[in-house]
Amino acid sequence: MEQRVSEDDGVQENGVAADWRSLRASGDLARFTFVSLGILLHATNETMIATIMPALVGDLSGVQLVGWSLAIYELGAIVAGATAGRLVSYISLRANMTLAALLYGIGALICATAPSMSMFLAGRLVEGLGGGALVSLAFVSVERLFPRAIWPQLFGIMSAVWGVAAFSGPLLGALMSVAFSWRWAFGAFVIAGFGMALTSSVVLNTPQAHSVSSQTAPPFPFPALALLALGIALIAAAGVEVALARSTILLAAGLAALVLFFLLDASRPRSRLFPAHLFSWRSPLGSGMTMVASFSLATCTFGLYGPLLLTSLHHVPVLTTGYIIAAESISWSVLSILVARVAPKWEPVIIAGGAAMIATGAAGFAWTVPLGSIPLIVACAVLQGGGFGLAWPFVTRVIVASAPADEQTIASAAVPTIQRIGYAVGAALAGIVANASGFSGGINQDTAAGVARWLFVAFLPLGLVGFVAALKMVHGTRRTRSVAIR
Repeated sequence: MEQRVSEDDGVQENGVAADWRSLRASGDLARFTFVSLGILLHATNETMIATIMPALVGDLSGVQLVGWSLAIYELGAIVAGATAGRLVSYISLRANMTLAALLYGIGALICATAPSMSMFLAGRLVEGLGGGALVSLAFVSVERLFPRAIWPQLFGIMSAVWGVAAFSGPLLGALMSVAFSWRWAFGAFVIAGFGMALTSSVVLNTPQAHSVSSQTAPPFPFPALALLALGIALIAAAGVEVALARSTILLAAGLAALVLFFLLDASRPRSRLFPAHLFSWRSPLGSGMTMVASFSLATCTFGLYGPLLLTSLHHVPVLTTGYIIAAESISWSVLSILVARVAPKWEPVIIAGGAAMIATGAAGFAWTVPLGSIPLIVACAVLQGGGFGLAWPFVTRVIVASAPADEQTIASAAVPTIQRIGYAVGAALAGIVANASGFSGGINQDTAAGVARWLFVAFLPLGLVGFVAALKMVHGTRRTRSVAIR
């Protein structure tokens, strides 16, 4: 796709120019900046948690609940994301945005003032609900408030916002923890959330923003999402107090609830979140979704526990851990940009190469984190992030292209949903491993050494499954193309 940048007028894409001066004069540019702020707030908060965790655990204790901090946030985001897209059929976009921003601000306030880890986790759930709704409403806003001709450019800018948040979040958390307190990091989000709620009525002042959609919303998947929430909660609960019988029962029940969630979703076509044959390796869609799920599960451990382990085990400064996680995000963004214009014939090679990088980086943490070598840890972070940057755009394209025509919209939305579910379940499973390896008894250098030894090793099989699924997807894509050529 040919793209030309003009300093005066904006971006040329598909022969249509976005006149940024006209957008600014009409107020559309301010509205777009406003709705994009929701993405920035959600994504920054999501990635910040890693670098504030050492200070947070030192203040509130509850290291055995670290896995919950990500799992419950992602769970709230999944539920709210599914809800917000449907609520605009009954409540105006402006009212939805105001409510979502208020929820986000209230959740941040609970986190900032939490006297205990359990209260902090309650705040994380409310934050996740607000943040997930803000993200969903940002994408709805583009379709409802702006000219169709400039949608691709606006969606591209929103993707860049994700990239900015991915590396700014860990640095923000580290800087606030060092200079002030981890509580002030959430205090900043309190101000932003309430400020966004207060200004919604001023910025979103168009008829489209305060009208209600005339389309009937599809049925809401209450039973399926309830099973998803139950499954994640049971898995996370299995790791709080690790005991063989209790933890095994809770883990088995949680996994069974997740299986039932996917089966129930598949049985209800009008309200389902995922395309049919979601994990079947008979098509590139199924193997691609397996790759997304497996790598999301396998790679959340370093972002969640890495800074805590490095500061406890090797006395690495929190700010340094922030730079390490930022390096992972930067490599993701840079390599995504570099391969954006690669010819389709190189797609299989790039996907396979990216999957190999992800698996290698995730496996490398099992050796480098206990060793404490910062250069080697950075190398693993860059490998893991760069692998995602290489493979993910093409994986998404293959998955959507492989879906039946009437399921391509569902397939495109399913990729980030599966990724979030993977992060939530992965965080819950990581909590089981970490607590079984020593964190259930508190955090010190000895227990950190035990956790560092086993945490990353336990997730190696999932990384291998992701790599094999990537190869299967590549093979299926090549076979499909060869048949089409014949």
